[in-house]
Amino acid sequence: MADTLTPTRPATGRRPGSVRSRVITPYAMLAPGIVLFVLFMAAPIVYTVFLSFQKKQVIGLGLGSGGQTTAFAGLENYVGTLTDPEFGASVGRVLLYGVVLIPCMLGLALLFALLLDSRRTRAVTFSRVSIFLPYAVPAVISSLLWGFLYLPAVSPFYWVFDRLGWDVDSVLGSGTVLFAIANIALWGGVGFNMIVIYTSLRAVPSDVYEAARLDGASEVQIALRIKIPMVAPALVMTGLFSMVATLQVFAEPTTLRPLTNSLSTSWSPLMLVYRDAFTRDDIYSAAATSVVIALATFIVSFFFLRVVQKRAFGQED
Repeated sequence: MADTLTPTRPATGRRPGSVRSRVITPYAMLAPGIVLFVLFMAAPIVYTVFLSFQKKQVIGLGLGSGGQTTAFAGLENYVGTLTDPEFGASVGRVLLYGVVLIPCMLGLALLFALLLDSRRTRAVTFSRVSIFLPYAVPAVISSLLWGFLYLPAVSPFYWVFDRLGWDVDSVLGSGTVLFAIANIALWGGVGFNMIVIYTSLRAVPSDVYEAARLDGASEVQIALRIKIPMVAPALVMTGLFSMVATLQVFAEPTTLRPLTNSLSTSWSPLMLVYRDAFTRDDIYSAAATSVVIALATFIVSFFFLRVVQKRAFGQED
């Protein structure tokens, strides 16, 4: 009788150890990624910000290894960067470079994606791989290849220019070198953006297109009124990626610089950082310039997304 009246604990089906393992397992799986992020992303960023507030200070006559030390510089490095005429000129060149590159790259990527998504297109797989393949070539290799094509002694382009009656001394001249660099980025970047837009197009239900065709819409009308609005989020994402990559252009002008006198060591902001850090041995000024570039990239990206969101919400309203 006593045994039947003794309260028993309801069976939950869970052991304390299994609950603990369920809590620990996600963190254990995330641990390698967190460690790598801290070591190779967060720590360098924090160290760069720390260096940007330091400067070299000469002690005594400045002779010997003990003649220099580091001191707190405050905002001195940032003021020097923002008032540096070379930095302002490099930013202006990069902005002009972006104005030339981004519309052409996104326009071609959208055009190729629409053509590949058309029902009349043949050899879609071959065409898709061919357009995407230049993106797989590293920027340094592609810059070297195009650099040889830009040289008058070995390039077939100048023979074509002569037949067309164009008087072009050098594609790498001061007036055209920006377009030469943009062409390299265009050749390598169209494929990636095309794949993103094409993937977004393939996600649209085919019933939408069939309904439009039944209503008498042509392929051009379907592309302009259905496909392009449907892939607007993909266009926003590729546009944002292109803007960030434009602000960080480095490999192409650095690789082409030995081939021409039109490219200085401060042609782009990142080239200016590289020169200050490794040629002039001024890592503190280089760190401040890097932080300014990072903040500018964040601000441009933030306002770009804000403008896009406002327009999207305004259209929905």
